[in-house]
Amino acid sequence: MEADLGDFLRSRRARIQPEDVGLQAYGRRRVPGLRREEVAQLAGVSVDYYIRLEQGRGPSVSDAVLDAIARVLRLDETEHTYLRTVARPKSRASAPAASQRVRPGLRLVLDSLAGAPAFILGRRMDVLAWNALGDAVVGFSRMPAAERNMPRQVFLEPAARELYPDWAAVAAETVAYLRLDAGLHPNDRQLATLVGELSLKSEDFRRLWADHQVKSKTSGVKRINHAVAGELVLPYETLGAAGDPGQSLVVYTPEPGSETAERVALLASWAAAPAPAG
Repeated sequence: MEADLGDFLRSRRARIQPEDVGLQAYGRRRVPGLRREEVAQLAGVSVDYYIRLEQGRGPSVSDAVLDAIARVLRLDETEHTYLRTVARPKSRASAPAASQRVRPGLRLVLDSLAGAPAFILGRRMDVLAWNALGDAVVGFSRMPAAERNMPRQVFLEPAARELYPDWAAVAAETVAYLRLDAGLHPNDRQLATLVGELSLKSEDFRRLWADHQVKSKTSGVKRINHAVAGELVLPYETLGAAGDPGQSLVVYTPEPGSETAERVALLASWAAAPAPAG
C-alpha cells in the first residue's frame, strides 16, 4: 500500500498553506501547499526520513512520528487512523475473499425495525440484507444481485442522480468511505476490481478517488427523491455489528412528526400490504 501512503500524504500537505502553520512562503512554488522539507521540519524528523516515508522506502515508523505528521497536516481522527493503517499495512499475503453472510440474529434485528428503513452493508459497501421498508425506500430487490453495491448504484446507475438530490455530496461520501475500507484491506482483489471498473466507467469516480479523502460513515442526513412518496429527508445512524467486522447496520430515522415520517409510514403500509392475486 506504499503508493497509497505517498499519494495520501501528498494530497494532505497540498491543502495546507505555509501561512497556516506559521511559515513564510519564500520563492516560487511548483506545487500547492507545504513542501516535504517543511513537513519534516514541523514534524521534527529529517528531510531524508520524511521523503523515504512518502516514497514508501522508509523503515517501520513509530506512532510518535505518525502523530507528529498528523498534527502538521491537521488530520482529523479518521484521517489519522487511516495514516497509521496505510503506513503499517498488514501481511501482504493475498487471502481468498471470505463469503459475506449475515447472522440469523442480525437478520431478526433488521426485520424487527418495521417502522424504520434499514439495511446491512458489508465489505466494499455491498448491500447484504434489508428490511421491507428499506427495500420500499431504496429498491434493493429490484437490483441484480451482482450489482447490490452502493458505489455501483451511485456511479453506474443513471437514475441515482435523480434518486439523490444531493448526488455530489453522496458520491463524495461514498468514495471517502470506500477509500477507508481500502486502507484497512490493502490486498482485497475484489475491491481492486471494483475500483478499476468504477474508474474505467465513471469520470466522477476517478476524480474523487484521486483526491484521497477518507471518511467514516457513522451518521448523517440523506435526501431521497422517492418516485411514489416524494422527497424524504432521512437522518441515519450506522452501527457496527459486533463479532462481524466489516458489517454495519444502517438505519434511517425520520424525525417524529415530520412530513418525511408521515410519508415513510405510508410506505410502510404499502410494503406490508399483500401482493394482489395473479
